[in-house]
Amino acid sequence: MEVFKIEGGVRLKGEVIPQGAKNEALQILCAVLLTPEKITINNIPDIIDINKLIKLLGNLGVKIEKLGHGSYTFQSDEVNVEYLETEAFKKEGGSLRGSIMIVGPLLARFGKGYIPKPGGDKIGRRRLDTHFEGFINLGAKFRYNREDHFYGVEAPEGLVGADMLLDEASVTGTANIVMAAVLAKGKTTVYNAACEPYLQQLCKMLNSMGANITGVGSNLLTIEGVEKLGGCVHRILPDMIEIGSWIGLAAMTRSEITIKDVSWENLGVIPSVFRKLGITLEKRGDDIFIPEHKDGYEVKTDIDGSILTIADAPWPGFTPDLLSIILVVATQAKGDVLIHQKMFESRLFFVDKLIDMGAKIMLCDPHRAVVIGHDFKSTLKATTMSSPDIRAGISLLIAALSAKGTSTIQNIEQIDRGYERIDERLRAIGAKIVREKQ
Repeated sequence: MEVFKIEGGVRLKGEVIPQGAKNEALQILCAVLLTPEKITINNIPDIIDINKLIKLLGNLGVKIEKLGHGSYTFQSDEVNVEYLETEAFKKEGGSLRGSIMIVGPLLARFGKGYIPKPGGDKIGRRRLDTHFEGFINLGAKFRYNREDHFYGVEAPEGLVGADMLLDEASVTGTANIVMAAVLAKGKTTVYNAACEPYLQQLCKMLNSMGANITGVGSNLLTIEGVEKLGGCVHRILPDMIEIGSWIGLAAMTRSEITIKDVSWENLGVIPSVFRKLGITLEKRGDDIFIPEHKDGYEVKTDIDGSILTIADAPWPGFTPDLLSIILVVATQAKGDVLIHQKMFESRLFFVDKLIDMGAKIMLCDPHRAVVIGHDFKSTLKATTMSSPDIRAGISLLIAALSAKGTSTIQNIEQIDRGYERIDERLRAIGAKIVREKQ
């Protein structure tokens, strides 16, 4: 096991380049199973979750060649579908939530797809019903082995297009259904579809491979099935969650940081939400410049003067993955904020660690917390803590970088799952952080 040792209270300065988007990469990598032709993908993040998925694809028989940092080719011309029923696959697939998205492509191309109950963050119940109801609508038969927690869908005669209204705008569910529908016979319409930029990227990639998807970017997708798909070259967007993390880090440490090549048009409301906390962001071309907040940052109240509430929502609402960052940043704001985490019931359970550091937070229930900002009049205190999930982990890291003294963060594999070489990149802008064996 490794830990981070962080000496806090250091002002940082410099430029950072965001990694490729984890959540897009998980979808895009699964899509390589839809064609026997070669696909080139650039800007793949070098993180644990993505590397696990690449290894899983290799074990399925996908031919993988690394061209350089973040660039790979994939060719799925000799896929071993029988691997899906091995004990090795049950163990491997169960350790990664993103593995659920191999089911749609495998079902569409080979007539069957299996997956163990996926792992991932412990942030509450994350249902899979949307995925499998979509497959059933396309004509697949569903089976579930309760003893092994093993899911399966089969369509030996192929899938047939259908009209469906999703019970929730699930990003991974929409991606899985779209990947299944592109090779189905006839037309499929998906209403209440997720429309995140990363899903738009998936649809654009599939269209470049020969799919026929319209309505991209809206919540109503229309897919005309085609007989086969070809190869393509695709580049993954910068990770909006990492960009938000760097913004929060700059504010909390009162540092001057430039985030390069952020793809502003795909950030949605993220910049405006940070501005509501009083944080100054400047658009410089396609970069974000965050000046040193010497005098802190003041929360903007609602028009009627009531306490600011920041809540998550499906795109184009504010992403739930950044609420942990917002909560930490609010601990040093001038003013009070109500954080409302609507989409997951366990994502606020790391606040006890912030309270131990001296933050003023009232956890109202599993979904809501009131943060009373310190306005930098008292700093957080260094402590030893453990990272419960990816986003809470990076939030605790930001808190430690702003705290007085030396903090230790355990279970840092959770952070490594979503953030590429985070300690090296922090040291490059002046942070005092080391990775040690425990």
